[in-house]
Amino acid sequence: MKVITFGEIMMRLNPEGYLRLVQAERLEATYAGGEANVAVSLANYGVDAAFVTKVPAHEIGQMAVNALRRYGVDTSEIVRGGDRLGVFFVEKGASQRASKVIYDRANSAIALATAADFDWEKIFAGADWFHFTGITPALGGELPAICLEACKAAKKLGLTVSCDLNYRKKLWTREQANATMTELMPYVDVCISNEEDAKDVFGIEAKDTDLNTGKLSQEGYVSVARQLEERFHFKKVAFTLRGSLSASDNDWAGMLYSNGQAVFSPTYRVHIVDRVGGGDSFGGGLIYALLSGYDDQKAINFAVAASCLKHSIEHDFNLVSVSEVETLASGNASGRVQR
Repeated sequence: MKVITFGEIMMRLNPEGYLRLVQAERLEATYAGGEANVAVSLANYGVDAAFVTKVPAHEIGQMAVNALRRYGVDTSEIVRGGDRLGVFFVEKGASQRASKVIYDRANSAIALATAADFDWEKIFAGADWFHFTGITPALGGELPAICLEACKAAKKLGLTVSCDLNYRKKLWTREQANATMTELMPYVDVCISNEEDAKDVFGIEAKDTDLNTGKLSQEGYVSVARQLEERFHFKKVAFTLRGSLSASDNDWAGMLYSNGQAVFSPTYRVHIVDRVGGGDSFGGGLIYALLSGYDDQKAINFAVAASCLKHSIEHDFNLVSVSEVETLASGNASGRVQR
């Protein structure tokens, strides 16, 4: 099985440990992006995963490509060109101090890409699944049209299409997101979202839920999923459910909805090492589980266990194996030393 993901990869810069940016004398450099993170997860699970983007034809662009190759991601369809790689800065929060992300991605190579850069029929040859997120069209330029072209080509060739809504208010307005994503959603089979995205993008809100206090209503999210399915005819709708107790401790669960039925994962109380990339690790786990033929309950259990483990790993990539995820999903959450 082969999965194609499409989006931006950036350089991530963060202080060591839990230092604030204003304290830092050194910054750690790694590489990440929503769809790139999904590709790495899938490659670690043994899936043939390819990432498509555009990066500058210089050493910084090559460093990003090398980061993907290190974990077995196919980079053969990455386009070279443009002047710069996007950068984002992460300051990890702790206790009641929230994490912060600052972007420096304007005029990146992928943001200035054109439709002529991508031959989707060639890219999708032999592929089974296409994944993108709402971040990619939000970068502007020709990317909304490029995403639409990719979705049309994927459906023509019989691929399953998944999309993580991933609304980013620093990239576009709710009105812009609604207009663009409404045009893309009819091509999507599996919609992935979180507590806020459905509300921000489509104005569909879960009742009896307060994200600031960590109160989540299962019935509210079933209603949201049902409305999304009715509007766009998705085959499946998946939600991550995060009860934020503090920057350091969250309750973490998920829901998968299809054919009028919802199933929920167990809820994990996670002590967070690094939460950036948590949603992408959920998406990677879900795609792997569905490709593997898991039923809905087993699929949501695997996806949530995978993303639970990601919260214990520094930086964006979820560097876990199938066996590690299955061990947690089977109920072994003790964290005891494995000898």
